[in-house]
Amino acid sequence: MKTRIFRADEKESIETCAEIIKSGGLCAFPTETVYGLGANGLCESAVKKIFAAKGRPGDNPLILHVASKEQALSMWRDVPREAEMLMDVFFPGALTIICRRASCVPDAVTAGLDTAAVRMPSNEIAHRLIECSGVPIAAPSANLSGRPSPTREEHVIADMNGRIDAILCGGECSYGVESTVISLIGEPTILRPGAITPAQIGACIGEVKLAESMLTPVKEGETVLSPGMKYKHYSPDACVLAFLGDEYEQTEKICREYDKNDGKNCIILASEEYREHYGSRNVDVIGRRSDPYTLCRNLFSAFRRHNGCDVILCETTDASDAGLAYMNRLLRACGFEVR
Repeated sequence: MKTRIFRADEKESIETCAEIIKSGGLCAFPTETVYGLGANGLCESAVKKIFAAKGRPGDNPLILHVASKEQALSMWRDVPREAEMLMDVFFPGALTIICRRASCVPDAVTAGLDTAAVRMPSNEIAHRLIECSGVPIAAPSANLSGRPSPTREEHVIADMNGRIDAILCGGECSYGVESTVISLIGEPTILRPGAITPAQIGACIGEVKLAESMLTPVKEGETVLSPGMKYKHYSPDACVLAFLGDEYEQTEKICREYDKNDGKNCIILASEEYREHYGSRNVDVIGRRSDPYTLCRNLFSAFRRHNGCDVILCETTDASDAGLAYMNRLLRACGFEVR
C-alpha cells in the first residue's frame, strides 16, 4: 500500500483526509495527546482495518473521537448526569468517558463490550478532521501494537508508512501521553491516567475510584475495559528498567546497574533534579520532577530516540497528579519489573 503524506497547513489536506475516512480508509492524525490512527467509527469494516494495520488484539477496545457534545451523546444510551458534568468542564480535552453504548456503535469499536469510550479532542487539526468527516472517528494511537505511542509525525511514518492510506502531519503533540479514561458504569472509576488528574475530575463530580490495574498488571483472563490496560505496552525494543527509592537510593541503583552493563549501549532517562548524580554516564534529561507533565511529554519520544540501545534505565516518581500517568506508562513499558 502506498501511504499518502499530507501537511495539515497545506490547502485542502484536511478535506482530502476526511474523504479518506468517509470512504472507509485509514488516516493517522495529530491530537493534543498522541497521534491517532483513524477510521469511520460507524463502519465495522473500516474499524477492523485499524486492528490489521497495528497488529492490535481484537479484545482491546477503541476510543470514538467526536466534534461536539451532541455527537458524543449519540454514541451512548442511559447517559448518567456525571457524563454531562464532565463534558461541560473537560470537552474538548484529554478526557475519555465510558458509558453504555448506543446501537449504532459497531462491535469492533467496543471489543464486543456493552460500553463505548468517547472523547472530544482539543487539537484544532483533529477537531476539523472530525467535523469534515461528518462521522465519529475511531482511533487508537498510530503505532504498531505494543510500541511507544507516537508523539511526532516521524514516529507515525516509521510505524505506519505502507500500512495505511494517509498520514496527516501536524507537528508535535502537546501532552505526549494518551487521554485520561473514566468509566461511568457503576461507581465512577478512572481506568487510565492522563493529563487530566483524579483531583481535577473529583473536583467536578465528587469522589472517584482508581482502577487497581493502573499501577499493577491486568489479571490473567480479566476483561480489558479501556485501551492501555494490557500487561506490556508502550515499550521500545531495548530492555527498560525502572528503579524505586528516594533520591540517593534510586540514583545509586541506576549507577550500579549502568556500570554493571559496561560494554553495552546504555542510556539513563533522568530528571533535571537528579542529573548531577550520574556524572559522565550517558544521560538524557527528559523533564523535571517538579513538573511531571514534562516527564510525560517526553517519555515516549525518548523511548523511540533510544530504541537502538541495549538498556534504558529510568527514574520513577511519585504516582500522584501527572506523576500517576508517567508511572502508569513506565511500569507497562518495563513489564512491571522494578528494582
